[in-house]
Amino acid sequence: MVSIDVWNASVDFPIFDAKSRSLKKLALGKVGGKIGSEGRVPIIEALHDINLSIKEGDRVGLVGHNGAGKSTLLRLLAGIYEPTRGSSRIVGKVAPVFDLGVGMDPEISGYENIMIRGLFLGMTRKEMEKRVDDIAEFTELGDYLQMPLRTYSTGMRVRLALGVVTSIDPEILLLDEGIGAVDAAFLGKARDRLKDLVARSGLLVFASHSDEFLFELCDTGLWMDEGQVKMQGDLREIVTSYKGYDPYERFTPETLDRISQAPVLSGNGGE
Repeated sequence: MVSIDVWNASVDFPIFDAKSRSLKKLALGKVGGKIGSEGRVPIIEALHDINLSIKEGDRVGLVGHNGAGKSTLLRLLAGIYEPTRGSSRIVGKVAPVFDLGVGMDPEISGYENIMIRGLFLGMTRKEMEKRVDDIAEFTELGDYLQMPLRTYSTGMRVRLALGVVTSIDPEILLLDEGIGAVDAAFLGKARDRLKDLVARSGLLVFASHSDEFLFELCDTGLWMDEGQVKMQGDLREIVTSYKGYDPYERFTPETLDRISQAPVLSGNGGE
C-alpha cells in the first residue's frame, strides 16, 4: 500500500553567495521559509518541523501564497530533497509533475518528446509506445508533432506536456499546477483527463491557486505558511480559513455541479 510519512522534517538551504540583504530576500521569495544563519553563511529554513501522514486514497490540496513552501514540500514528498533534520519515508512509485516542460528537448519533434517525457516520468518505452496515438489525438497538434518543439507556441507545448502527463499510471502523484496557457475549450478536455489521472493514482498531493481545480480533484487540504503547516483538514474549511471567505459562495452552478459529481470527493459534495 502506497504512503508518505514525514516526521519533524525541516529543509535548510545555505546561501553561500549571499552578499546583500536584497539577495537573501530574493532567494527567500523563491523557496519560502525564514532566514537564519550558521556562522557567516545565511541559511534559509524553507521547511520547518513538518509532520504528515498521507495514505493510499488520500487526495490532498496544498494552498498558501507564493513562497510559502508548497513547492519545497512537494520535492520533499518526492524524495528529491532530503530532510536537513527529521526524517521521511516514501512507499510507492512517485510521479512528480512540478514543471510541465521538464524533460522536453526543443530541438527534437513532438513525437520524440512524448517518449522522452514519458520515460522521465517513470514509464517504459513499450508503455509509451502504446500511448502515443492517444496522446497525439488528445493534443490536437496534428502535423506539428513531426516538427521540432522550438516551433511550438507556449500553449502548444502545454498541450503536449499535458497529453503525456495525463497518460501515465502513477502510484503517488505529486502535481504542481501549470496549465494556464491553454485555451478554455482545451482546458475542458484537460480537466477530464486530469480527473481520470487522479482516479488512477494511489494518492495525490496537488498544489494549486485554482479553487475550482482543488475542489474537483481533492477532498482534504493543507495550508502552508512560511515553511510550516499552518492548518490541515477538510478542504473547504482550509480554503475558507486561508482566503477569508467560503469558496462555494463564488462558484458558478456549473462548477458546483462538477464538484458534486467528482468520484473522489464523495465527502465534499456541492450544496
